[in-house]
Amino acid sequence: MSTSRRPYRVAFIGTGGIAQAHADALTPLSDRVSLVAVADIDPARAAEFADRNSVPNVYSDLQALLDGEQLDLVHICTPPETHSPLAVLAMRAGANALVEKPTALSLYEMDRLAAVEEETGRRVLTVFQHRFGAAATRLRRLVRDGLLGRPLVATCETLWYRPDEYFDVPWRGRWEIEGGGPTMGHGIHQFDLLLSILGPWSEVTSLAGRLARPTDTEDVSVAAVRFANGALATIVNSLLSPRETSRLRFDFEYATVELEHLYGYGEKHWRFTPLAGHEELAALWAPCEKPDVISSHALQIEAVFDAWDAGDAPGVSLADARRTLELAAATYASAFRKVPVSAGELTGDDPFTLSMDGGAVPWEPVKETLT
Repeated sequence: MSTSRRPYRVAFIGTGGIAQAHADALTPLSDRVSLVAVADIDPARAAEFADRNSVPNVYSDLQALLDGEQLDLVHICTPPETHSPLAVLAMRAGANALVEKPTALSLYEMDRLAAVEEETGRRVLTVFQHRFGAAATRLRRLVRDGLLGRPLVATCETLWYRPDEYFDVPWRGRWEIEGGGPTMGHGIHQFDLLLSILGPWSEVTSLAGRLARPTDTEDVSVAAVRFANGALATIVNSLLSPRETSRLRFDFEYATVELEHLYGYGEKHWRFTPLAGHEELAALWAPCEKPDVISSHALQIEAVFDAWDAGDAPGVSLADARRTLELAAATYASAFRKVPVSAGELTGDDPFTLSMDGGAVPWEPVKETLT
């Protein structure tokens, strides 16, 4: 990014529920950022949001916002099907884009975004805020330095509950709008964190099903994943689990590291267990003296500004997000084709490159056609 004016000028596209999380994340950064405008197809909702968050400029037309404002960053807080086209518009207007997950609905769309990045010099960043908690940062450092020994076994579980009524929202549960079920929209946060710790994956074998909910997408998926470093992991993504939890466990040669939380973690949610005879490793897990902040949008957005201030590339880059989305695509491809899928296998005009369902969903749709 070129040298920017300070404070950084940002705008929001979409003023629904997730937009408030973004606005709240900017509050402690008020000396570094100015939220100058919002746009929404619902003018009343946009006006109410602007009034609540003291935003000076409100637009009902996105292009008018992009034409009327000089922006460093556009926060895209809209339904998933719009993420990719809105990011393209933002980049071509000279702004970087911070996109809620999933970045796009297909690997094909991700590659189109990469082409526009190259064309414009602007960047697409994806909201994967769990990467930015202090404990996750510490664990990545320990793994990078080899201090825990080789990674061997891992589990990653997003066990959440969504009732039938959750899918009453017309756009939910549709492949063409959400891209998928809990694999794309819920568990992706946890397995993105898993990938950020263990590195590149090499092969996945999976199952997926619509077991109970009135959705066209899956409501549960289970995957077995081999990593390039040899580690083996299981990933479960569920919307059918009455006791909700998000769990990750990493077994290294010399220690086990565990995380259990729901929608955000702090230090208290982690457990470090050294192997007998390696108790000295516990000292490496000691939290820093900084305040314990729950993993959140605020940590990631602050990291973006810190990177720009230092002249560095911020996370989560499009390349990083693509590796995570590729695992989601491979999970569906393996489940529906009933074969293992290797990293890099889904290319060109493969149906699972063009869409997450690959035109191969083994159950009939139940959602009414949108008009």
